[in-house]
Amino acid sequence: MVKILVVEDDKALNGLVSSYLRDNGYEVKSCYDGVEALAELNQTKYSMIISDIMMPKMDGFELAESVRLTDKTTPIIFMSAKDDKPSKMYGYKLGIDDYVTKPFDVDVLMMKVAVLLRRAKIETEQKLVVGNFTMNKEERTATIDGEEISLTVREFDILFKLLSFPKKTFTRSALMDEFWDYDASATSRTVDVYMAKIREKTASCDGFEILTVHGLGYKVVLK
Repeated sequence: MVKILVVEDDKALNGLVSSYLRDNGYEVKSCYDGVEALAELNQTKYSMIISDIMMPKMDGFELAESVRLTDKTTPIIFMSAKDDKPSKMYGYKLGIDDYVTKPFDVDVLMMKVAVLLRRAKIETEQKLVVGNFTMNKEERTATIDGEEISLTVREFDILFKLLSFPKKTFTRSALMDEFWDYDASATSRTVDVYMAKIREKTASCDGFEILTVHGLGYKVVLK
């Protein structure tokens, strides 16, 4: 079972978030300051940390910094009343994955938790399974119904990226920057040609669809 550590000195809010997480099938441990949380993390491996910033003994910034000294991958979500840009920027600089400003919709927090856990699983396993389609990043293989399909290195990387972030729109310029680097010959039309090839090769996939976001770029939606 997925274990999540909730670090929040407001016991009512801690209890509310923990209750919602349990209702969504997660195992939850509550801590009420950063020192207590670090001691818990030294004893138990957690799949995610959800932490307040302003806490006694050790605040969320110090906690995140301490965690990232030895653990670069466990997702960290800050939930805080600090709505200023410097606090958010500092949190992301320390290595957190998301930032939720109080007061917040707990259902939105649950969605963020699910998304980050999915990405963390992909990072750890280097594998994507969507319907009848499987991608293994370590082996650089892609299969439909168990039959391998031929993707170029660039096609593979683009598709893996899109599937890792379903519903997120990637602009043509962002795709060019990431996958064509400094290739001066690449244009937005180049991206369109690649996307057409990827669509053709994955036409029989039943778990996702690649959509064109007119005027912007592309996104994957899961069926």
